Amino acid sequence: MTIFKSVLAAAALTLAAGTAAFAAKTDIIIGVALEPPHLDPTAGAAAAIDEVVYANVMEGLTRIGQAGEVLPALAESWEISDDGKTYTFKLRSGVKYHDGTDFDSGDVKFSLERAIAEDSTNAQKALFAAIESVEAVDPTTVKVMLKNPSGSFLYNMGWGDAVIVAEESAGTNKENPVGTGPFKFGNWAKGSSITIVKNDGYWGSPVSLDKAEIRFIPDAAAATAAMLAGDVHAFPNFPAPESVPQFQADSRFTVVIGSTEGETILSTNNKKPPFDKPEVRQAIAHALDRQAIIDGAMFGQGTPIGTHFAPHNKAYVDLINRYPMDKEKAKKLLADAGFPDGIKGTLKLPPPTYARRGGEIVASQLREIGIDLEIIPVEWAQWLEQVFKAKDYDLTIVSHTEPNDIGIYARKDYYFQYDNPAFNKVIADLDVTSDPDKRNALYAEAQKIISDDAVNGFMFQLAKTGIWDAKLNGLWENSPVQANDLTGVSWSD
Repeated sequence: MTIFKSVLAAAALTLAAGTAAFAAKTDIIIGVALEPPHLDPTAGAAAAIDEVVYANVMEGLTRIGQAGEVLPALAESWEISDDGKTYTFKLRSGVKYHDGTDFDSGDVKFSLERAIAEDSTNAQKALFAAIESVEAVDPTTVKVMLKNPSGSFLYNMGWGDAVIVAEESAGTNKENPVGTGPFKFGNWAKGSSITIVKNDGYWGSPVSLDKAEIRFIPDAAAATAAMLAGDVHAFPNFPAPESVPQFQADSRFTVVIGSTEGETILSTNNKKPPFDKPEVRQAIAHALDRQAIIDGAMFGQGTPIGTHFAPHNKAYVDLINRYPMDKEKAKKLLADAGFPDGIKGTLKLPPPTYARRGGEIVASQLREIGIDLEIIPVEWAQWLEQVFKAKDYDLTIVSHTEPNDIGIYARKDYYFQYDNPAFNKVIADLDVTSDPDKRNALYAEAQKIISDDAVNGFMFQLAKTGIWDAKLNGLWENSPVQANDLTGVSWSD
């Protein structure tokens, strides 16, 4: 009898352990390099915000799929007027926010009018510049009237900056984001992780995961150790390229090297002497050895670029040879600009691997032509405040991961502080052009202008190095938008 009871107890323990293991299959721990400054994508430029909430917690009228296509989201369909200036969206019915309030056309009107308002804090306010007015026709119908046709309007409405929020909760979304997505906000352990949990009342197809923890691991060595130990199940953007071969040789992991929209550039303050002189910027362009930067900082993962455009885009123009590496020519340009003895400056570097490691290489390359840079490491919040907002910098390195974002060079208040009327005219024409071939021609012209002006040091397109547990399915291989979309992720047996 005692033996029988022991067998039963052992069986119960085995069953419990098996049940616990099975339950764990509905949870996931994702590693990311950066902690977001807050969680409201309509009020911040940091990609780390969208990496948590985009498609998971918050949704827009449209959304961008993993192939870069425009898909329905809160709008199930739309009609466009013959003149291309009126968009009538049919909204999904029965949708509720995570706090139980109803979603309707009034929320769309509120969100879009808030984005275009004079006091808007939206980091991508230019996305909404074409909007003339918004009309809530009935609870499930909204009309958006544009000042002029905009070929990218539906795409723009799929950015994280264009998610639809409720007036009741908009003011507290930075700390407690309330959306309509398949996950809802759980908690935020500052400095450690953010947890999102399944939204049982979701209007669409339910997600397979019950819970996802997004854990902040900025250190490359720590990221490698966490993955190998199984403390983290996936790192969609792995920060230690030197460790990739180790994971490729380990059958426990899947390694996928895809593409991103991340143009990695030596951002330049175009109004800060001496970098306001074209000859100085051109000298920098001639001094950069892109492949050496890719090899040294990213262990060969990345594609050289000569302008601010993704090579996988069919409108991309290869301008790598516009400024071939030529140190003697670079020195002559500096002398022509009035600096025969060279110049000094600062290089502010945020935490990502591409910036910190790449910055050391860039500084070494520029030193060879007479540009002596003081390297100043900054945390992400400092970078946003000092560089992006206050424009207090000479040079910095950052990857611009927003999709198809060459239009930022036409923003007079943007941190590059670049202003070229000819370029602005091209972007203005692009905004009112719908024909794909004409748009591609305008994109090509825009790329050539900023390359000729050497606005920034164009270095490489960031690769998306994803590493995750081999039993995980549904993580994105490429990054057409800055997102960690978990809506299709599941575990296999």
